[in-house]
Amino acid sequence: MQVEIIMPKMGESIFEGTIIRWLKKVGSKIEKDETILDISTDKVDSEIPSPAQGILTKILVQEQQTVPVGTVIAYVETDLSAGSETAGQTEAAAAALDISDDKSAPRSNILLHPQNQKHDRHRFYSPLVKMIAKKEGIEQNALDKIAGSGSHDRVTKHDILNYLKIRSDAAKTFSIRAVDISELNKKYPEPKYRLARMDNMQKKMAEHMVRSISTSPHVTIIDEVDLTEIVKFRLSILQQFEKQTGFKLTYMPFFACAAVNALKEFSIVNSSLEGDVIIYKNFINLGIAVAAPNGLIVPVVRSAEEKDFISLAGSLTDVTARARAKKLLPDDIVNGTFSITNYGIFGSIMGTPIINQPQAAILGLGAIKKRPMVLSDDAGNDDVEIRSMIYLTLTFDHRIIDGAIGGQCLSRIKWNLEHFDFQLVLQ
Repeated sequence: MQVEIIMPKMGESIFEGTIIRWLKKVGSKIEKDETILDISTDKVDSEIPSPAQGILTKILVQEQQTVPVGTVIAYVETDLSAGSETAGQTEAAAAALDISDDKSAPRSNILLHPQNQKHDRHRFYSPLVKMIAKKEGIEQNALDKIAGSGSHDRVTKHDILNYLKIRSDAAKTFSIRAVDISELNKKYPEPKYRLARMDNMQKKMAEHMVRSISTSPHVTIIDEVDLTEIVKFRLSILQQFEKQTGFKLTYMPFFACAAVNALKEFSIVNSSLEGDVIIYKNFINLGIAVAAPNGLIVPVVRSAEEKDFISLAGSLTDVTARARAKKLLPDDIVNGTFSITNYGIFGSIMGTPIINQPQAAILGLGAIKKRPMVLSDDAGNDDVEIRSMIYLTLTFDHRIIDGAIGGQCLSRIKWNLEHFDFQLVLQ
C-alpha cells in the first residue's frame, strides 16, 4: 500500500514548510517513526519521522523547496516485498503509480502532527480574486483571513491588492536580501574567505531582531543582586533534589520564580501593545532563551504562574532539553508573554538583550561572580565580605513601560531573589 508523506501542520500559525534535507534516498528501507527528513518553518526546525514502515518509493519535493502544509512530499510503499527491488526499480515502480489516478494502489493519507485546518468554506470569492490569489501564491488559510470590504464581508479586488502591498512592504522592510554567492566569490575568494548562506532559522531570527528594534523603543536598566544565600542553598541540596525529582537543580528556576512573582505585581511588564491598545494577560507564558545547535531559540513554559517551584523547574528542564535536541514543535515557541535570557552562561557579566516581540520586556542574567562587597548592619557599621553577585538587566518597551515601573519591577525581582523562600524548594 502506498502511504503519502505530507508536509505536516506544525502549529496553528504555520502554513508552509521548507525541506532542509532528505535523510533517506529513494529505495531506502525505513522503519516507522524513523527520521526521514528535516524541515524548517518560520518558527523552528524539526525532524520528521516516517508514518509507516516500508520503502521510500518517490520524493516529490526536493531539498530547499517550500510548500504549503498538507502537500504530498513523498510516498512510502508498505509492502515489504518491495525491499528486494533495486533503487532504480523502486523509482520505476513509484513512477508507474500515477498519483492522479484514482484506480492506482490504495493509499493512506497520514498527516504528521495533525491539526485541524479551519477554512470558511462558505465564503464567496470572485473569479478575479481567486485568479489573483493563485497568481500571487496566496494560500487558502491566508485568503480566509483577509478582511473583506464587500457585501457580506466579500473580499474585493481592492482588498486583495491591499493585502499584497502590505505583504510586499513587510518583506522589503524585514527580509534578508538574497545574494549571488558565485558573484561574491569573485570579491571574496578562498582561501582567505569562506562564504556560507544563512539557513532559514538564521534569516528568520535576523528579521525578527530588526523588527523588534524598529517596533519598540528599547530601554535597559541594570541592578546587582546578592545571590550568596541561593548559591549556598543550591549546593547543599543538589544531590537530594536530583534524587527526588530525577533532574538537576540549576539557577534558572530561582530567577524564573522571582520574575513570575514580580510580574504578578507589575502586570504591564507582562503585557503587549497592539495599535493603541494595551493587552493585559491574566497568565504568564515564560520564554527561556536557549542556545540550540541551530541557533538561539526561545521555548515557552505556559501558565508559569500556576506552577510550584519543582514543577516550574521540571518544565524549564524539559523545554531546554527538547530545544537542544531539536525536538520542539512550533507551538512550543509561540505566545510567550515575558522572556529570560542567560548570557551569563558564557561568562558575560552584563548585556542589553532585544525584546522578543510582541512582548514588552525581557530579563537578562549575567554571570555569577564572587566580589568583595561592603555590608552595613542596622547600626550603620560597615564590613567587607566576599559575596556571590550577579548583574540583572531588564529591557522594556518604553512606549508602555516607563522608567519608574521598569525600575520597580527589577527591584522586586532583586528582592525576591535576596529574600528567597527556600521552603518553596523543599515542598
